[in-house]
Amino acid sequence: MKVLIVSAHPDPRSLTNALRDVAVEQLRADGHEVQVSDLYAMNWKAAHDRDDFPQMGSDEAMHLPFASMNAMADRAFSEDIIAEQDKALWADALILAFPLWWFSVPAILKGWIDRVWMAGVGYQISGERYGAGRMAGKRAMVMVMVGGGESYFSDRGVNGPIEDLLFPINHGMLYYPGYSVLPPYILHKTDRMEQERFDEAAEQVRERMRTLFTIAPIPYRPQAEDYTERKFELKDEFLADAPAGFARHIRPQA
Repeated sequence: MKVLIVSAHPDPRSLTNALRDVAVEQLRADGHEVQVSDLYAMNWKAAHDRDDFPQMGSDEAMHLPFASMNAMADRAFSEDIIAEQDKALWADALILAFPLWWFSVPAILKGWIDRVWMAGVGYQISGERYGAGRMAGKRAMVMVMVGGGESYFSDRGVNGPIEDLLFPINHGMLYYPGYSVLPPYILHKTDRMEQERFDEAAEQVRERMRTLFTIAPIPYRPQAEDYTERKFELKDEFLADAPAGFARHIRPQA
């Protein structure tokens, strides 16, 4: 199988990059093909601008969704965008590896999503999303390094549940384009990492890579089945037993 890992940490010696390399080693040992997009090493441009659309006239108003849709047919995007789109389309699985900064992904990784998930790749002009789309049939997961302890990111924790913080990434950035989203790999208290604990984390990452194509995905509700057609609201029959908050958009398991 083919795997793309997109990593986002400015220090080549970081824990994020060290565990990314562990993942690459294990995947290749298991016979998978792997490509890595190290965004800082690539000096990836994070901000959308007019240069992303080479055929756009200098006097045209820049409305990003329409610019993306107009460029979609001929893939009239900048070369760096096309190169990353080709990697994502090539891969059977996508892994995003990053430290949790300000409760989200680093800006450079958000810029990768902003610029690579153009019309025709991240979404279709028409048709279903959330479980459907160009990336349907592919898998995706996040590897997240978190400085704070688990208790900080729990139901009672001051930061709120880590599942809620990752929901916009897992459900929005990955499930929306169609990926089957796997449970995240989350490592807490990463500011200090002794060798013994790193070895434990490395083995956890190896095991996740061994099961990348067999582990059950998060059972997010598909838009085409569980939501109304016009308002895109959860259908009435699912509301009685559905919990509040983001968990409402995950199908209960027997």
